[in-house]
Amino acid sequence: MPKYLFQANYTPEGMQGLLKEGGTSRRQVFEEMAKEQGGSLESFYYAFGGADLYMTFDLPDTATAAAISLSIGAGGALNITTVQLITPEEIDAACGKTVSYRLPGA
Repeated sequence: MPKYLFQANYTPEGMQGLLKEGGTSRRQVFEEMAKEQGGSLESFYYAFGGADLYMTFDLPDTATAAAISLSIGAGGALNITTVQLITPEEIDAACGKTVSYRLPGA
C-alpha cells in the first residue's frame, strides 16, 4: 500500500482547538479517518520547527490521499502538504528503466 507523508501547520484557530482537545484526541481522529478510507495511520508526531505535525499514512491510492488532504485543508485548522513516499525497492525499479532525455540546448 502506498505511503504518504502529511506535514501540517496549525492555523490560530487550529491551535485553539488543539489547546482545548489535546494531542492524543487529534491522533485518534486521524486514525479513524484513515481506517474509514481503507488505510491506516502509521505514525503521528508533533514537532518544533518546520511543520507542527508529521503524519505517515498507508493509503489505498493517490485519490484517497488527495481526498484526505483536501478535507483536512478545507477544514481551516491546518495548512497541509502531502508527499507520496517512495520505497528503496521502487527506486531500484526506477534505476533499472531506460529513459531518453536531451539536455536543454544540446
